[in-house]
Amino acid sequence: MNKAETAYFGTGCFWCSEAIFRRLKGVLSVTPGYAGGTTPHPSYEQVCTSMTGHAETARIEFDPDVIPYEDLLEVFWNVHDPTTLNRQGNDVGTQYRSIILYVSEEQRKAAEQSLKDQTASHTHTDPIVTQIEPLGEFYPAETYHKDYYEHHGNQPYCRLIISPKLNHLREKYEVKMKAEYL
Repeated sequence: MNKAETAYFGTGCFWCSEAIFRRLKGVLSVTPGYAGGTTPHPSYEQVCTSMTGHAETARIEFDPDVIPYEDLLEVFWNVHDPTTLNRQGNDVGTQYRSIILYVSEEQRKAAEQSLKDQTASHTHTDPIVTQIEPLGEFYPAETYHKDYYEHHGNQPYCRLIISPKLNHLREKYEVKMKAEYL
């Protein structure tokens, strides 16, 4: 195995992002957290005010020999609505914006190309508003956010929002998913 690489995506609620990306073959770990803002070491409550500039973000450690960054980008585009500004469904605020935070020039180029490809595909009727920015600092979220779906899968938010996204993932990417999640 090559050295593990790291990707950072904001697809709205990080509970959804974590539940989705952790199910992919080659993903070694997913950590919910905050990135893209200016407040150091923000709390969840601070981020929810939309005053920190941070987005709820998933840090994804992955094996590029098993799942290349480009495949993660493909999943990114297909598990949220990249056309809604500062919102995913009923989750509203700058912390729910669509964002790709790159850590290398290669990731920047791949993210920009994937945005061009998405735009050219006309998959979305509205303009894509996803931001592509260099990663500044990433701050892991409070412990109670980690593995949220696994611990609270019967909660209404999980059943109504996360479970349908996971079903979509199974239908679209079964070949890319870990066996324990099929």
